[in-house]
Amino acid sequence: MNQNFSNHFHINSANWKKINIEYLDDYITLKVPPGCDILQMKKIPPLGNVKEEIEYAFEHPIHSLTIEEIVKAQKKPIDKLTVAIAVSDNTRPVPYNVDQEENILSPILDRLAIVGIKRSNIKIIIGAGTHSPTSATWKKMAFGEKVYHNYLIIDHNCYSSDLIPIGNIKGVPVKINQDFLQADLHIITGLVEAHFMAGASGGRKAICPGLINIEATRVFHGPEYMANPNADNLIFNDNPCHEFALEVARKVRVDFAVNVLLDGELHICGITTGELERSHQRAVEHLRKYCEIHLEKKYDLVLTHGSKVAINHYQAVKGAWAALPAVKKGGKIILLAHNQDEEPIGSNYYKDLLKRFQEVGVGNFYPLLLSPEWTFTHDQWEVQKWEQVFTRIGGTENLIYCTVNIPPEVLATLPGISGYKFTRGSVPDIKEMLQRAVYYCVSQKENPSMAFLKEGPYLVLKSQG
Repeated sequence: MNQNFSNHFHINSANWKKINIEYLDDYITLKVPPGCDILQMKKIPPLGNVKEEIEYAFEHPIHSLTIEEIVKAQKKPIDKLTVAIAVSDNTRPVPYNVDQEENILSPILDRLAIVGIKRSNIKIIIGAGTHSPTSATWKKMAFGEKVYHNYLIIDHNCYSSDLIPIGNIKGVPVKINQDFLQADLHIITGLVEAHFMAGASGGRKAICPGLINIEATRVFHGPEYMANPNADNLIFNDNPCHEFALEVARKVRVDFAVNVLLDGELHICGITTGELERSHQRAVEHLRKYCEIHLEKKYDLVLTHGSKVAINHYQAVKGAWAALPAVKKGGKIILLAHNQDEEPIGSNYYKDLLKRFQEVGVGNFYPLLLSPEWTFTHDQWEVQKWEQVFTRIGGTENLIYCTVNIPPEVLATLPGISGYKFTRGSVPDIKEMLQRAVYYCVSQKENPSMAFLKEGPYLVLKSQG
């Protein structure tokens, strides 16, 4: 679609109501029709005394010894014990920074220090999966200057030649990060939020896909797994992604897990520690209580956002996916994404795959992935998810992608309608882009039904049919 929509509609919005949509660390105020339903999480209060409740979680782990007890139970001399701590990368806003009161890294490092573990024997390993290595700037911001300068922080490389085999899982040769596997003690951390492939993040995902080899990733993110209807938000039974990840994590041996839950303001509203599976299950039970919403109807138009996870186009699909249960076939999604990563679209693999998807068209990409001549390509799973989005809403013309951090000429080449088509000035304004996109969509149908997803990708919508 090459036409510019900026002057093709007129809306009288005098009686419209105002909503605030999350954008980076702030909000954009927009006007929406008075009948727009606001779908949002149930109110879950953040922890009262954060420091005390975090300490309580570490002192009372679920079905597990405490970190101190685990260390003391080792037969190896304490000054020789090595510890690996798996942490999340820049796609998850996990509170690690030790300079802030709300963090989950200090309780780990402090306990290790108290029982005599040397700093030089601790490695913090970023479970990047197939993502790009994180920058020094991000590491300092994420963990704090003190941790950055006093601990070894390593980005996992799924292509590394020194990954260690742990055998076959579901017929797939799996290898694990050497620095993690060779440590005497294995601690994992993560944010538990709904995940559109694995059911929920956190727990076993710190290991798989966080620390595995690319060959195993090709199965975990393979076309068959991605096409499975159970590979979806908050589904665990018969979810191939969850089952594969869990089996890998079991084989690796996790000595202690830390799972944190955050509210919309990124304050800690829950924390569980202890045994790998039970601590994660407890966190998921808590998550389900406030993020799951049962829909009474579907809508002609859904306004949503990618939250902080939408650092690039690759990650922004999570925002679109979360909206799917609410959208009528042929309805429209308006998606806001900040795209402030150094590479606002994604890897070169991802860019090439998007181009290929555009060439073959909606409905033809998945068959292409299954064809004998196709070679598995890094990031193909995310493009497959985009195809599923467009299939379910009835085509690429039914999603408007709003960002000012991908150049107009580039966004115009990506699937969907570019938000720039709704701007008028020479310097695009994200608020104007969004507002006029709403005006345009509302003008296309008499009294269209509309919903706003306040928490974007963190909502789990359950359709009635």
